[in-house]
Amino acid sequence: MGANSTDPKQREDTLNKDGNDESLGKTSFNKDLRDKVVLALKEVYDPEIPVNVYDLGLIYCIDISHDNIASIDMTLTSPNCPVAGSLPNEVETAARSVDGVKEVVVKVVWDPPWDMDRMDEAAKLQLGLV
Repeated sequence: MGANSTDPKQREDTLNKDGNDESLGKTSFNKDLRDKVVLALKEVYDPEIPVNVYDLGLIYCIDISHDNIASIDMTLTSPNCPVAGSLPNEVETAARSVDGVKEVVVKVVWDPPWDMDRMDEAAKLQLGLV
């Protein structure tokens, strides 16, 4: 994760007055475009867990550059995840489908490692964890 990203465990502390998450992509030049990318990523599901990759906490950072290049840092639930080869491609495809995004760069990172605390409350509720 870059120096400009925020620990996903602290995402609830970064909600603005409208309830939008401001923790991902603090250096984004185009917040509206970043918000559209987030919505697109909420359509990508981990096939093993019925929760989208964003709410699952797999997306660590989304930055949109001044020339509308989306850089996404993500992780997987484990290094041995069976969808390790396909899920990052699905994230890239979803982000690339957003009008205005010119290019997408997805980087899989392992630090910090994913754990269930990274899920948002709605995801935990959906999985019966709260």
